[in-house]
Amino acid sequence: MKKFIMGTAMALVLSAAAHAETVGVSMSKFDDNFLTVLRNGMQNYAKTLNGVTLQVEDAQNDVAKQQSQIQNFIASKVDAIIVNPVDTDATAAMSKIAAEAGVPLVYVNREPVNVDSLPDKQAFVASNEQESGTLETKEVCRLLGGKGKAVILMGELSNQAARMRTKDVHDVVATDDCKGIAIVEEQTANWSRTEGSDLMTNWLSSGIEFDAVIANNDEMAIGAIQALKAAGKDLSKIVIGGVDATQDALAAMQAGDLDVTVFQDAAGQGKGSLDAALKLAKGEKVEKKVYIPFQLVTPENVKDFVAKN
Repeated sequence: MKKFIMGTAMALVLSAAAHAETVGVSMSKFDDNFLTVLRNGMQNYAKTLNGVTLQVEDAQNDVAKQQSQIQNFIASKVDAIIVNPVDTDATAAMSKIAAEAGVPLVYVNREPVNVDSLPDKQAFVASNEQESGTLETKEVCRLLGGKGKAVILMGELSNQAARMRTKDVHDVVATDDCKGIAIVEEQTANWSRTEGSDLMTNWLSSGIEFDAVIANNDEMAIGAIQALKAAGKDLSKIVIGGVDATQDALAAMQAGDLDVTVFQDAAGQGKGSLDAALKLAKGEKVEKKVYIPFQLVTPENVKDFVAKN
């Protein structure tokens, strides 16, 4: 009887070990509000799964470091890898490394340059960036009545999201309903609140006049708000938009400072990327592109949005 019990216990241990999975995660950088929510969402979800362990690394916005992390994950024999790319133009090399090693790889949030030619056992989980900039700019256009002057704060130009969101702005402004809006300045502030504030201060010092600020993300929008307040500008006369619906952005909206944001489900992307990685590790099929919808948030619906989220 004792042998039977010991044998059963050993079988359970071996079964658990057989189903244990380790996923290496390389984040472009930890010091980013949105990416922190994404990372936390992934880690919190992993805690609810039996036998799943995450090895999470900070690439510190360094492409070489991120590529080294991927190689180290492979050497340590992880079951799958999740990458939030530092530079979306550098992903082809990363895909090649993982494919040659036979390790499944999932890109999250930032669209890889090779998204349409990903090798087997690789996928991309995010939200469709064409929706984000389009929703944001259409609402800015509506608030402006289809005419006025606008400035664009762009994210890191090495990121597809920044390029796509900026293109969305121009595409909306080119439509009949919004062609009365002129883009008077556009520069990168690298997704940063501090750089957004500095850039806005420079524009104000240069005497640039505008009726709207269209930022590729909330952090830059908040930075612009801080600079406008410091300069004594009347925010009620300037339309300000961002993307992500971070907690700070929602607070700014409820305070009457931010007019538009677009909810990008960071935690949902984290969960979706881990689900995809685990399925690929088990040999299951996954769609090459998994999109999680955006949602427009305005002062009219912000209270309901906060209550539900």
